[in-house]
Amino acid sequence: MLLLTIILFLFGLPLLIGGVWLISLGGSWYYTLAGATLIAIAVVLKSRRAFAQILYALLLVATAVWAYWEAGFDWWPLASRLGVLLVLAIPLLFPVAGQRHGAATLALAWVVVGLFTVASIPYDAHRIEGELNAESVIGNPRLGEVPEGDWLSYGRSNLGQRYSPVDQITPDNVANLEQAWEYQTGDRKGPDDVTETTYQATPLKVGNTLYLCTPHNWLVALDADDGTERWVYDAKVPPESQRQHQTCRGVSYLPPAEGLTDLLPVETAQGPAEDLQSVACDAQLFLPTSDARLLALDPATGARCSHFADNGELDLMHNMPYRQDGYYYSTSPPVVANGLVVVAGSVNDNYDINSPSGVIRAYDAKTGQLVWNWDPANPDQTQPIAAEDTYSTSSPNSWSIASADEELGMVYFPMGNRTPDQLGMYRTPEEETYASSVVALSLETGEVQWVQQFVHHDLWDMDTPAQPSLVDIETRDGVQPGLVVPTKQGDVYVLNRETGDALIPITEQEAPQGTIEGDYAAPTQPVSALSFRPPPLKASDMWGATAIDQMICRIKFQSLRYEGQYTPPSEQGTIVYPGNFGVFNWGGVAVDPERQVMFGMPLYMAFTSRLVPKNQEDLGPTNTGEQGLNENAGAEYAVELQPLMSPMGIPCQRPPWGYVAGADLRTGDIAWKHKNGTIEDMAPIPVPLKLGVPGIGGPVITKGGVVFLAATVDNYIRAYNLTNGEELWRARLPAGGQATPMTYLNSKGEQMVVQVAGGHGSIGTTIGDFVVAYKLK
Repeated sequence: MLLLTIILFLFGLPLLIGGVWLISLGGSWYYTLAGATLIAIAVVLKSRRAFAQILYALLLVATAVWAYWEAGFDWWPLASRLGVLLVLAIPLLFPVAGQRHGAATLALAWVVVGLFTVASIPYDAHRIEGELNAESVIGNPRLGEVPEGDWLSYGRSNLGQRYSPVDQITPDNVANLEQAWEYQTGDRKGPDDVTETTYQATPLKVGNTLYLCTPHNWLVALDADDGTERWVYDAKVPPESQRQHQTCRGVSYLPPAEGLTDLLPVETAQGPAEDLQSVACDAQLFLPTSDARLLALDPATGARCSHFADNGELDLMHNMPYRQDGYYYSTSPPVVANGLVVVAGSVNDNYDINSPSGVIRAYDAKTGQLVWNWDPANPDQTQPIAAEDTYSTSSPNSWSIASADEELGMVYFPMGNRTPDQLGMYRTPEEETYASSVVALSLETGEVQWVQQFVHHDLWDMDTPAQPSLVDIETRDGVQPGLVVPTKQGDVYVLNRETGDALIPITEQEAPQGTIEGDYAAPTQPVSALSFRPPPLKASDMWGATAIDQMICRIKFQSLRYEGQYTPPSEQGTIVYPGNFGVFNWGGVAVDPERQVMFGMPLYMAFTSRLVPKNQEDLGPTNTGEQGLNENAGAEYAVELQPLMSPMGIPCQRPPWGYVAGADLRTGDIAWKHKNGTIEDMAPIPVPLKLGVPGIGGPVITKGGVVFLAATVDNYIRAYNLTNGEELWRARLPAGGQATPMTYLNSKGEQMVVQVAGGHGSIGTTIGDFVVAYKLK
């Protein structure tokens, strides 16, 4: 009895105190009333047990009514509000002699509220049921010049579809997939690495060889049949604490002049490729490095290509206005098209207003000679820069993967913002035009063909994060050359890739106003008719494992500025939702060019953004990654970015946080949307509860109607039915699968699925160095 009294008092006291604070912020009165009631029950429990039981019953019923009014018939919000109260009621259920009415009242309330809560478990309040078109709409669609069983660039071809015409694996037999082989690269995150050291690589498959890069820019060649190592090239990248990312998403391939061959002669020695002398290369692999180099390597041996740049090495810091170590590098593979290798790069967010340029450059793929350069701050001057000149300071960069249409002669870049991302007063009109957009450039000259912006005057780090997918779309006006690009804010834009015109309507919506002095917010923002944007957050959306941490999240919510999406950053602190992690990130979407549908993994995580005046005392540690406090050297404000989390380290907003979804690209209709992933590798106890969890990575669609995706914070790769989104198969990975898988045919004509599993430093998944392959048994 004494122990229960103490527990009730200790549970009620913080609810009472925190509840008063919450009321002062304009929030809910529930927590104050509940805390006071629990304290009252604790006080009278020993002397008036029956009264305490009745009072507790009233609290249970009132809480259930309140919980349903706020959250609806949804298990997780109901459980967080009612779970602890239901557990604490159990010792109170036992009657005292002669006073059974109190126990009976509480027992009745406990059973009714408990059954009400448990009954919500099978009901999925967020699920969209439906089916995508199952028939081919366009016969013989453009898939890029790639042999059926190969995978020659990041998205399989320069079209970036992430679609394979291989169809051996189907919804009927995918359950028979089993592991075929496993390989470990040996490149693992070290103690001196930056937080965001990540395995994000999608391998290429050329002939019967796989090529993939590792976080420290090793290039590994494997036998596509059994994963046997053929050679490894180590780019010898030195450590650098000022990098925000230590990753490599992939390498690029230039075929030989006479066409594809199996690029490993029998006599080629295996071993460290960097020990070989440079050679004259016919085919070439391009490896971008995190110390701002572009390397050209021989696919057969891994030796440097002697004819490219300086003995196979191109210094990408040439003509940069600022050259701080770790501030500029390429994390994504370049585009190889029409005899050019076109390179963009990542510029650190919020470290310094005087940073390297976001210039995009095209080099002769054989010689490394600069052919053109396009600088968003100086967009009309695309002829090669003079040796004595420099590119523009801190201009918008393109850090993700680009696509190309060689027939149209265009290359398509998803554009980021100028640093600082949350301060708009440093931008020029030219930079404003091209930031947070997709831009089409001429492959021949680098001149702008068209631009479509997705965020006006971006103050939220809403870079366009993903590779555009090029797919011909059936419309009422006939088949048109389409471009599909997902965004962090949740919109998916479907454009004519020749003209930039919208194939699915784009409108403008009013946006919140009010910024710091010297800045402004755009009055309206674009919205696509095909959108996965979530509804605005409400205080009732705040969540926690118990009522206490839920209350703390509500205090945070009421304390921060939030007027809906695009609320400007502030000194007070602003909720950014969707957060700058994005509804979609670099993993993007996969499209089926025959069925005219897409598969994506929308995520919902709120972040906070706070501007910190520099006139305050010492800021303390800064520039430790994208999250945390970044200095913005040279600006009046530093910026602090964090996910909106509870004291227990879980998102403050209620789940689900992650889904898989399918949409029709002709109509913009979302056919289905299902929770995705479990908390098995997030929770202290590995319970595979399917909340729908965050992740980062992308999907692959196969002609057999099966989609493969890892990405989630639990260590699984999964297969889904493209038509209805149902999970068909999953396999446990030895580490986090934060990379996009790929599929190919081995030398025996068997369909293989390959997943890189090495984890992601900043989202905390299991670190490793694995490459895992599957095939039908």
